[in-house]
Amino acid sequence: MIKRLGKGLIQYLKRADLLLWLLLAAISVYSLLLLRSVDYATGSGYFRTQLLAIGLGVIAAVAVTLVDYAEVANFWYLFAGFSIFLMIYTSIFGEQIQGSGGVDARAWINIAGRTFQSSELVKIAFILTFAKHLDVLRGKGLVNHPLHVVLLAGHALVPMLLCQMQGDTGAAIVFFAIFLAMSLSAGVKARYFAILGGLFLVGAPLLWQFVMADYQKARFTAVFNLDDPTVQMEDGYQQYQGRISIGSGRLDGMGLFNGIRVADNAVPFQQSDYIFSVAGEELGFLGCSLILLLLLLFMCKVLHVAHSSRDDMGKYICFGFFGMIALQSVSNIGMCLALLPAMGVTLPFFSAGGSSAACLYLGFGLVQSVYMRRKESDGMRLKRRQPLRFLHSELKDNN
Repeated sequence: MIKRLGKGLIQYLKRADLLLWLLLAAISVYSLLLLRSVDYATGSGYFRTQLLAIGLGVIAAVAVTLVDYAEVANFWYLFAGFSIFLMIYTSIFGEQIQGSGGVDARAWINIAGRTFQSSELVKIAFILTFAKHLDVLRGKGLVNHPLHVVLLAGHALVPMLLCQMQGDTGAAIVFFAIFLAMSLSAGVKARYFAILGGLFLVGAPLLWQFVMADYQKARFTAVFNLDDPTVQMEDGYQQYQGRISIGSGRLDGMGLFNGIRVADNAVPFQQSDYIFSVAGEELGFLGCSLILLLLLLFMCKVLHVAHSSRDDMGKYICFGFFGMIALQSVSNIGMCLALLPAMGVTLPFFSAGGSSAACLYLGFGLVQSVYMRRKESDGMRLKRRQPLRFLHSELKDNN
């Protein structure tokens, strides 16, 4: 039994992208170290939750890699139906969080005493359903037909509107980034996105006046007024405190487990949205640079898998996962550096959040599934051509 398991593990490792696994392992260990520091300073339990989520995520990722991603995508209608149900259920029966300035979000459900953010799982389901949609259109040569481009946009609009129903604008923007990355990878003409950008610019004043809540406007304007003492104590408090923590670390930081501001919990939500500020204070510029380097290498490796995939669907899946990681990374770090408004977007794999970590591992499993089957199409082509070669040789001999 043990010998069989060992042999199976060796065979799995031979097929898997080990560099991608190693990069993810390094990111996960780094995340756990930062959260252990937060726990040590504040007496919280984020490390244990994250460790459990990573463990479950690894099991889920390995399970996903054992299944052909194309076969999984064939059940797109189940993923779509379940996603819509889950998002609507959450918006009605989910846990509500209300804050100052009009914050009113209902994006979490309670499962066995733990909160789960439904949109995190739906992001992975959306990558699958949208990849299937693009693959079908590409096969029929309709990916740039105006009607079908509109239908693609409608496909993406569904989860975005459901996120808005939950009061989670950050998640809606992530869905748009996934849609954008996958559509461009499928060859959708840039002119359609130029038209979309033009419509957004025309409608921006209306969005500001009639759609955006007061707290969202305040967060946007706070970025440009962080030198104002009033803004520092109110709408820009998190970003101001986060910027101070990052700057206080200078080159090499105060040392892991030695952050004074981490211990004082000076930055609200430092374990999740502002985990970058913990790295900045305790590990300095070098620690922040390491986060950027690891995420950049990880994203580049995902794009490499996309390039080597056996078919278009595999490429679309990888680009969707890349779009999600890239948008969340840029948004979160930009928010922590007070370069972008606060949107409640976590730093992928680093921020505390069991649902986020576990679901990101699911997406990682899909990318690994693409990599592990990158050569299967070549074998299929050889099998198809063998009868033709045999027939050709037979005719040649007869002549």
